[in-house]
Amino acid sequence: MLELMELPYEYDALEPVISKETMTFHHDKHHKAYVDTANELLEGTGYEEKKCPKCLLKAIDDITDDADKKQKLINNLGGVLNHNLFWNTMKPGGSSEPVGELKEAIDKKFGSFEEFKKEFEAAGKGQFGSGWAWLVLNDGELEIISTKNQDNPILEGKQGILGNDVWEHAYYLDYQNARPKYLEEWWKVVNWDVIEERYQKGGTCK
Repeated sequence: MLELMELPYEYDALEPVISKETMTFHHDKHHKAYVDTANELLEGTGYEEKKCPKCLLKAIDDITDDADKKQKLINNLGGVLNHNLFWNTMKPGGSSEPVGELKEAIDKKFGSFEEFKKEFEAAGKGQFGSGWAWLVLNDGELEIISTKNQDNPILEGKQGILGNDVWEHAYYLDYQNARPKYLEEWWKVVNWDVIEERYQKGGTCK
């Protein structure tokens, strides 16, 4: 059975970038709803005891051949996995920029850290409607993509190592319709130590 992960910090720890009110609604309402719905959908499939949303997404074709149920599972399992990654991507005060092998890879792929941030923010701004902006590993190479709704890059055979939620519920209480401002401010709370670890491992469930 999937479980709602606890936040690795207090609800107000990311202020002023993300408010306590936003974190409370986002985690306790939106994330919890994905967990609860996914568990309901998994009942009777033989997969209800599995606790890894990433593993379940990878096995989606084996869980059901019902197209409608499969899409609902993708939506909700993706919602669980994406948010697990998202909460652990951040920490109070953040860390200013990547170091080590990840920094070298970013500089090689995008020219510089600043150019990387511009491209990542552009992916978030350009995502029509709800979705995510991602830094992924694609056959070991870094790539910036966006995905709709709660789709996770694993559905495209890619490993997400950094993802920013651009659903309105992630930022609207704090930034209203100014998604670009949210994307710009978000770097202040990114935990690059975690992203470096994900890069070294080639991806992770958290």
